[in-house]
Amino acid sequence: MTQSRAHEDRLEILLDAANRAVALYDVPEASKATLHNLSENATYRIEAPDGRRWALRIHREGYQSRQAIASELAWAVDLRRSGVVTTPNPLPGRDGNLIQHIAHPQLMGPRNAVLFDWENGKEPAITDDLAGSMEALGEIAARMHVHARQWPRPSWFTRHSWDFDSALGENRPHWGRWREGVGMDREKEQVFQRTVDLIGRRLTAYGMGRERFGLIHSDLRLANLLVDGQTVKVIDFDDCGFSWYMYDAASPVSFYEHEPQVPELIENWKTGYRKVLPLAKEDEAEIPTFVMLRRILLVAWVASHIEAEFPKSLGAGYTDGSLALCEDYLRRFS
Repeated sequence: MTQSRAHEDRLEILLDAANRAVALYDVPEASKATLHNLSENATYRIEAPDGRRWALRIHREGYQSRQAIASELAWAVDLRRSGVVTTPNPLPGRDGNLIQHIAHPQLMGPRNAVLFDWENGKEPAITDDLAGSMEALGEIAARMHVHARQWPRPSWFTRHSWDFDSALGENRPHWGRWREGVGMDREKEQVFQRTVDLIGRRLTAYGMGRERFGLIHSDLRLANLLVDGQTVKVIDFDDCGFSWYMYDAASPVSFYEHEPQVPELIENWKTGYRKVLPLAKEDEAEIPTFVMLRRILLVAWVASHIEAEFPKSLGAGYTDGSLALCEDYLRRFS
């Protein structure tokens, strides 16, 4: 069986599992699932005959534990209840639990799943006029950082740490090894290695003190935002964890780091952030480092998720396009 055929078969199995999951929730039996997004997890739009909609997330096997998922939901729910930002509202199953197990005879084991109320809004595109959205996002990020510092986390709270080693290190990085990027060769690897080494040195000097490192969303890219009128909503907390606060300034330009409008968009983000929190010169100075770290992390992500359509569409071109960014970063900060 080809890799492509195996991928298609897996999607069919997951879709069948999503349709079976309707019985676990208080939604009409005739509701149907349609694949909405495939990334770390598979997200489905569940639509009832009367037009009501929900979002069902089926978790990737082995990526997040049940306790880690419960931790994610606890933070996102408190952000919503506290009025910090609009986040998706999770719904309990018929048994009262927010996290359900979806079993299927062709899956190796049951998958964790969460159903959310459907959030209206439009995912912004890099070709849109993003100045206002980026400023709003900077303000939201700062409010989330304030909340994270003050929120009394449950004793059982557990989430990934997105430090240097878990992002770009050699020992079990969360999204794979950057040196296995699609189209990577020896010459490219040397440039990437110099960049990774420089990032490591700068982040070691920057440090991980409480004022710089804490609980963040960590994946505030355009695909995880919904613009609904004047409101910017934040979705998909699946990668939330402990990292540098300024990493949240880099993730909004994910996959578009090379675009000419990026410096101005980051300035818009900083304007919004300063409405809530001061931005120290040391923090501002390292934003390019976090943009570069994120770009190389995504080179690894593309390679480790190459079976999905979006990573496949980026392929070796994303690795090649990162070289100029690496060289520019080395010139500016070596």
